[in-house]
Amino acid sequence: MKKSQRKNIEIFSLSFLDVVSCGFGAIILLLVISKISQPIVIEESTTDLRKVLIETEQQLEKIQGQVKTTHHELAQTDQFLAQSQEQLSNKTSELNKIRGEFKNSKNTLNAQTIIEEKLSRARQKLTEEMRRLQQNTPVSNKENTVGGISVDSEYVIFIIDTSGSMRNFAWPMVRKKMKEILDIHPNVKGIQVMNDMGDYMFSQYSGRWIPDTPGRRRTILKRLSSWEPFSNSSPEEGITRAIRSFYAADKQISLYIFGDDFSRGSIQSLINTVARLNKTNRSGKKRVRINAVGFPVLFNHPGTETNVARFSALMRKLTENNNGSFVGITQLR
Repeated sequence: MKKSQRKNIEIFSLSFLDVVSCGFGAIILLLVISKISQPIVIEESTTDLRKVLIETEQQLEKIQGQVKTTHHELAQTDQFLAQSQEQLSNKTSELNKIRGEFKNSKNTLNAQTIIEEKLSRARQKLTEEMRRLQQNTPVSNKENTVGGISVDSEYVIFIIDTSGSMRNFAWPMVRKKMKEILDIHPNVKGIQVMNDMGDYMFSQYSGRWIPDTPGRRRTILKRLSSWEPFSNSSPEEGITRAIRSFYAADKQISLYIFGDDFSRGSIQSLINTVARLNKTNRSGKKRVRINAVGFPVLFNHPGTETNVARFSALMRKLTENNNGSFVGITQLR
């Protein structure tokens, strides 16, 4: 028998090569596609992240600004609260002080006796100059007087002590006495109001008279309620300024001084100055009549008796030398 002849198998036939070529081509195509699309995706992702980062930073800056504003407002609130607490503390202290003084005054059995005793102790401390000034008692002019005060003047000037002691304790009585004095001068040609420093109640009338009308009088009394210019508890500036500004040979003027003490300055020096400024007329009378009202504010304050006595001595001598009257009030109610 003839042996069968084996057919030779060719591994790298044409068909096999076609398949392999197609496979490699497909792989290469996939690689090309993936390499082309990947940078686009990465770029888009990077762009989105940047936008988010920018927006986040803007929101952060906005929040930081709001926090800063809130901190500033909180600091202002804390400062206002501290100031309010300090004011409340001061008002509480003042109220407690007033309550204590009121309580002491309620426990007083005889206020008039205590006032006289304190005045007596104060007189013992007077200097030789002050004793000499009080040797002569003033003589009241009985003509055209109301309660010992002459009311024949056509012009009236008030010199009011606006110190803390007067404002805090005597002001209701000051308003009352001012109204009473205006009432006993129903018809005058001019009015003026100054404090003990010579400051005008109405600056628009500086150096000139306020016309006397019912409306003007009401305005003056209303303004007096809240009027509180600085004061040094010495009427010297107000008295001298009033005489220098309004003294006139053809005018009869009454000057009313309201006060509670004389804490600085020389009594004799002020008396001499007033005597030089306030000349006498042909009939021997002073052009400016000086009256004074003393308020018992400092009688319950230890250590102030001397200043009270100095005020009394000064007013007695000024009113005596200038045809006026000195009235001492014994009670503030």
